[in-house]
Amino acid sequence: MSDRLDELERRIDELRAGVRRAMRARDGARARELRAELRTAERSWDALVSGEQPPPALEPPRLVTVREQVHQGLRLLGAAAQPRLIVAVSDAFFGGTIRSAQLTSLRRDEERSFRSAPHGRPYYLSAALTDRLSPARGLLTLSTWPLERRVVGPLSPRVDFLTCAIAVASQEGADGRADRLLIRMARNIPGATGGALGPPDPGRVIEAARAELRVHRERDTRDRAELARRAAAQLGDVARLFGAATLSTIAKETTMKGTINGVKAE
Repeated sequence: MSDRLDELERRIDELRAGVRRAMRARDGARARELRAELRTAERSWDALVSGEQPPPALEPPRLVTVREQVHQGLRLLGAAAQPRLIVAVSDAFFGGTIRSAQLTSLRRDEERSFRSAPHGRPYYLSAALTDRLSPARGLLTLSTWPLERRVVGPLSPRVDFLTCAIAVASQEGADGRADRLLIRMARNIPGATGGALGPPDPGRVIEAARAELRVHRERDTRDRAELARRAAAQLGDVARLFGAATLSTIAKETTMKGTINGVKAE
């Protein structure tokens, strides 16, 4: 009985921490799922302590897919991000298990899924769009975001980095992984560390990031609005999510097809 109680108490602590992380990330669906598991675990604990017949054993927690972990990370960050940052956020705040290499083909998989069944999913992991309306290399966004947030102008990479830094600084990390992530980000923001060698003050990071954002935001907002207007007017559904094909992309695909068919592309 003692071993079972210890096991349930550890599980209850894990679930409570998971609920807090989900609520901080504003992931209502995940929070509800974890709360349901928490209630079941608490009932099992009560039954075991009182000597009542416990309910059926807990089912193992549902595995969170790579796709869902990326979605969690992007929702927390709130801006286009590179795979390595998404992986770091997933690890620091959600106990994620993804690696950057697993994200390499993810966007292509999402595009294939959208083409086969348009709008068949609640969300898609989509590409950020450059000023040429082509997919930005190594930047992921969410299809549920407005176009203005999914396009990148000249100042957008910096604006998005500062936005992500504010999001990370606003969270309460479960352990030192969140502190290490915040340290790395703060080093790239003037005035964010205050010369401290250890973890920076989150409030100071937020203040420094917002101060720099005020310098860039007006110009970046204007650039993004113009790009979003162009994308809405010129692109179809697929290209608005995954980018328009460039001449180099078309040439590469033609070469690959020619090789497959045994014909050298001219």
